[in-house]
Amino acid sequence: MVDTPVIFDDGASYERFMGRWSRAVGATFLQWVTPPKGADWLDVGCGTGVLTQLVVDTCEPASVVAVDPAAAQIDHAHKQPVAQRADFRIADAQSLPFSDCAFDVVASALVLNFIPDRPRALAEMRRVARPGGIVAAYVWDFAQGRGTAWPLARGMREVGIEVPRVPGAEDTSIAALQSLLERAGYQDIAVRSIEATQTYPSFDDFWTSQVPPFTPNGKAIAMLSDAKRAELAVAVRALLPISPDGNIVYSAMANAVKARVPVAGRSKGGQEKA
Repeated sequence: MVDTPVIFDDGASYERFMGRWSRAVGATFLQWVTPPKGADWLDVGCGTGVLTQLVVDTCEPASVVAVDPAAAQIDHAHKQPVAQRADFRIADAQSLPFSDCAFDVVASALVLNFIPDRPRALAEMRRVARPGGIVAAYVWDFAQGRGTAWPLARGMREVGIEVPRVPGAEDTSIAALQSLLERAGYQDIAVRSIEATQTYPSFDDFWTSQVPPFTPNGKAIAMLSDAKRAELAVAVRALLPISPDGNIVYSAMANAVKARVPVAGRSKGGQEKA
């Protein structure tokens, strides 16, 4: 299935919506990938530059190029300090504007399922990575309903609101990610789940950050009547653990995959699970 593209066209709102979650998963993800020092990196679907910043801060890269199809995301990234260390560009994962074998590590954070033609994107990532190089990605486990928006989705169902389909949700399970990379011809494939927990100081902070109008859920909620939106807010609030001081703490689950680009003359190896 080829999905309709989803463009996150508000950098500041996206940062508030997903930045804290992406940092929490990204740090664990990079430790697991164990990339070499002094590598040339490509961050595909970089958004506001969260993973890019983590790479610069923790991986000792020789160079980092980061691409995203949304101009608003790249504009936001250009204004961050990381732009002094990374080259941010507008580009589509399905047609990467780089020569063959240009990077040692190609990474993608919370993006793969939103790419309409995922096999093509994985073929492009393989093309621009050097033989023996690493290609790695993580996505929220939408297949099992364990993404960051699960409280909203459950609340919507409880009050009779249709929950929008998440593009590419069927390709976010551990098994689906492994299958995608196997079919794309990668070797030494490893997969794992990463749990992330976040704290919101109030329900209002949670609500305003998690229903931006550029997301499928946010668009659906924006179309509700004031009364129905209030009913939904009550249902969602009841689902969330709220401490006596008003903090909200809950978890979401991401699934990650890493693999190597085949080296000429090497037979296809088996898959590793971690």
